[in-house]
Amino acid sequence: MLRKIDQKQVTKSQTLKVPLEGDLGGSSIRFPAEWEPQSFVQLTWPHAGTDWADMLDEVSECFVGIAREIVKRERLLIVCADENSVREQLRDLPQDKITCVEIPTNDTWARDHGGITVMEDGKPVVLDFTFNGWGMKFPANLDNQITRQLFEKNIFPENVKYHNRLNFVLEGGSIESDGQGTILTTAECLLSENRNNLTKEEIEAKLKEYLGAERILWLHHGYLAGDDTDSHVDTLARFCSPDTIAYVKCDDENDEHYSELKKMEEEIFSFAPLGVGGIPLPMADAVYDENGDRLPATYANFLIINDAVLMPTYNSPKDEIARGQLQKAFPDREIIGIDCLALIKQHGSLHCVTMQYGASPNPSKGGEFGGHDLKSL
Repeated sequence: MLRKIDQKQVTKSQTLKVPLEGDLGGSSIRFPAEWEPQSFVQLTWPHAGTDWADMLDEVSECFVGIAREIVKRERLLIVCADENSVREQLRDLPQDKITCVEIPTNDTWARDHGGITVMEDGKPVVLDFTFNGWGMKFPANLDNQITRQLFEKNIFPENVKYHNRLNFVLEGGSIESDGQGTILTTAECLLSENRNNLTKEEIEAKLKEYLGAERILWLHHGYLAGDDTDSHVDTLARFCSPDTIAYVKCDDENDEHYSELKKMEEEIFSFAPLGVGGIPLPMADAVYDENGDRLPATYANFLIINDAVLMPTYNSPKDEIARGQLQKAFPDREIIGIDCLALIKQHGSLHCVTMQYGASPNPSKGGEFGGHDLKSL
C-alpha cells in the first residue's frame, strides 16, 4: 500500500463504461455473516510488479501459510500474474482444491477489491463495487476490474449472478455484517469525501438498497497508527455472532491509541440495549518499520472460515492472549495462528488479503457456488 498514486490510474478505475446491472425491485436481499458456510476464499497473489517486490519471498511464505489452512476446509481461488509460479509454491497442497486465474493486478488486498456476496431471494449474487485505492491514495485501475474479469472468464457457475455496483465506492474491510440485517462500520471511512462524497443518510440508503441493511451501527472513534484505509472496521471491531463484537482494547494510557480506543469501547458498550456485547482483544505490541513508523498490527483482522478462525500473529506473548479471547468468541471453531509480520510491512494483515464467498444453506435450491462448482480454466 505504499506506492503513491497516479491520478490517471484512479480515474480509469472510477469511470469504467459499464452499465449497471441487477434490478433490486421486489427482491429480498441479505448480507451473510462471515461465519456462515463458505464455498471458497479468494487470495490475490503478490508478484514482482507490486509493492512486495523487495520482500517477495517473505510475503509469499505468509500467503502459502494462509492457503494451506484454507484448502484443508474449503476451496481456494487465486488471482495471480503467473499460475505456474504460484502452483510451484503450493506444490505440497492438493491442487484440485485450488483454482488459479491469471489477471493483471495492482496489489494484493482482496478484501477491498474482491466481490461482496449477498443472498438475493436465497441465491448468491456477487456485487462489484468500485475500489478507488482507499480514497484515491494508491493505484487501483487493475484491481478494480478483477471481479468482472472473473465472471467474464466464467470462473463462477452460471447460477451465480454478477451485479455491477460501480456507481458506489465500497471496500469489504469497511463493513461487518451480523447476517441478520445489521451492519457495523466506521464514520471515518464510509463518510470520507474521497470515496463517495455523500451524506450519512445517503450512504445508509445505499447500504440498505444494495446489502439489505436494516440497522447500521456507526463507530465514530478508533484508529490504528500506520493504517491507510481511514479506519476500516475490520482492523478494529468484528462481529463474532449476532450478539458479540470482538474489539481492540488498549490498556496502556501512554499508548497513542488509548484515548480513541477507549471511546470506541464506550460506543460498543452503548449497543448493549440492542442486545450486542463485546469481547476485548489485546492491543498488539508496537511494531515499527525501518523508518521508525508504527505499523498497524491488530488481532481484529482475523478471517473466519469453515470450522476455523485464522488469526494474525506477531511473534508476541499477546498472541496467546488474543487466541484465548477469540476461542471464547468462537467456542466451536479451531483458532489457528498465522504469522503476519510480513503483511503489516505494507500496512495490512490477514483479513485484508482474503475475501470469502458464501454458500446457500441448501445447495439443492441452486444457491451453492463452491466446492467442485468453482470452475477451473
